[in-house]
Amino acid sequence: MLYAGGHKKELYGGEPYTTNQRMEITAAIEGLKALRVPCQVKLYSDSAYLIRAFSEGWLINWQRNGWLTQNKGQVKNKELWQELLAVAAPHNITWIKVKGHSGNPGNNRADQLARKGIKQQKAGN
Repeated sequence: MLYAGGHKKELYGGEPYTTNQRMEITAAIEGLKALRVPCQVKLYSDSAYLIRAFSEGWLINWQRNGWLTQNKGQVKNKELWQELLAVAAPHNITWIKVKGHSGNPGNNRADQLARKGIKQQKAGN
């Protein structure tokens, strides 16, 4: 969901045979791609994986280490992380972790939209 100047835009979608982590990254990518000009962004997510990649410097370390983890394994979802970095670059983003399933109206709506995307994907639309 995007909010700006009293306006709201809701985006949703799905992919077959994916993981919740891939979809969390994809949601951030698609939200940022919807912005037409560089913006000050507050990006809220209940995904610790997504938020910690930025707030704890995981992405910086992965890039420095040739996209290898601390244990020298390949970083999962590398192509999505690279795309996210590219679409995030023009913006000034504050990455904010919210607790999932805790009554947060924005997070509750995001969950509803995610379920709508899953349902649409299963129906083949």
